[in-house]
Amino acid sequence: MNLEKAHQKKQRKKRNRLIYRGAILAVLVGALVFAIVTNLQKDNTVYRAGDQAPDFQLQQISDNNELETVRLSDLEGKGVMLNFWATWCKPCEAEMPYMQELYPEYKEKGVEIVAVSLDSTELVVDQFIDRYDLTFPIPHDRNGEIRDLYKVGPIPSTFFISPDGEIKDIVNGALTLDLLEGYLNEITPE
Repeated sequence: MNLEKAHQKKQRKKRNRLIYRGAILAVLVGALVFAIVTNLQKDNTVYRAGDQAPDFQLQQISDNNELETVRLSDLEGKGVMLNFWATWCKPCEAEMPYMQELYPEYKEKGVEIVAVSLDSTELVVDQFIDRYDLTFPIPHDRNGEIRDLYKVGPIPSTFFISPDGEIKDIVNGALTLDLLEGYLNEITPE
């Protein structure tokens, strides 16, 4: 009798282990299917020179604390330097004075500099803008949506976009004053 009870107990443990393992396997298969479906639905387009720049819209805070919209399509007909940066990035900080130095001259020539901040809070961005007296548009990509759209990896990353919306050059890393001026000349409307 004891042998039979021991055998039944052993069979129940075996069955329970099988049920647990099956449940774990089902959860893992479900997670795998979810990951595959999610990845297939994602836009995995990597933009290169020669591609049309994807349109976007972001909010920036102006000096009078009113929300202003920056939309790439609104800049059609102008050359656009689209820079992705953050206040904690030392190479980003190094190129900001060059961007500010060239901005008034190239704005007059029909080139717009748009520096998309990837910082987590607007307060640090506002302090950075004040410290360097920056006057070009600096929209805030709060949740990384535009960074993901453009597939930005290292920062600073800069897209030079022609007046007809074509990406002419992509530069990963900080720009010197001379390099920056050369790229801006390439996208200046004629």
